[in-house]
Amino acid sequence: MKKQIILQNKKVAYTLRKSKRARRMRLVVYCNGSIVVTMPHNLEETIVEKFIREKAQWLFSKISYFKQFKGRQIIQYSHKDYLNYRYKAQILVEERIKYFNKKYGFHYNKINVKNQKTRWGSCSKKRNLNFNYKILFLEEKARNYIIVHELCHLRELNHSRNFWGLVAKIFPEWREIKKELKNKII
Repeated sequence: MKKQIILQNKKVAYTLRKSKRARRMRLVVYCNGSIVVTMPHNLEETIVEKFIREKAQWLFSKISYFKQFKGRQIIQYSHKDYLNYRYKAQILVEERIKYFNKKYGFHYNKINVKNQKTRWGSCSKKRNLNFNYKILFLEEKARNYIIVHELCHLRELNHSRNFWGLVAKIFPEWREIKKELKNKII
């Protein structure tokens, strides 16, 4: 449902979605400038405006960030792209995990390649490693960093000092790579 709110004397349009699966409020700004708020089905809509107001500074920073790409082509991938590239991504990820895991020797369960909208990778408590198929389109250093990052979660399922120490064994410059990845649009 289309809505509007006034923030810092500006009208901001957004789409409100109610979800039975959502456990918490979620605010997303897409690369085309559209804003979507997803809320749990059982919450009152009055909470949405308060939530957006609390996130106003972040919201405007994201809108500003995406404005810098105006006029430039932003590649948007389709489900067909996912079907075409997931196998190639799976092979790449499995090969790189074997290579880097020689240094760590961690045990993992499954390796999955998915069409994630907001993550490059994740590691579950069940020791499953998940990767976004779009990792295939990143520079080699960035994709290797993501793979090492998720591998290290097999030992430390957090972002503690110990975790970053594990990552630094292979990527001592992890901060710079992480910063570069924040600027990549998934």
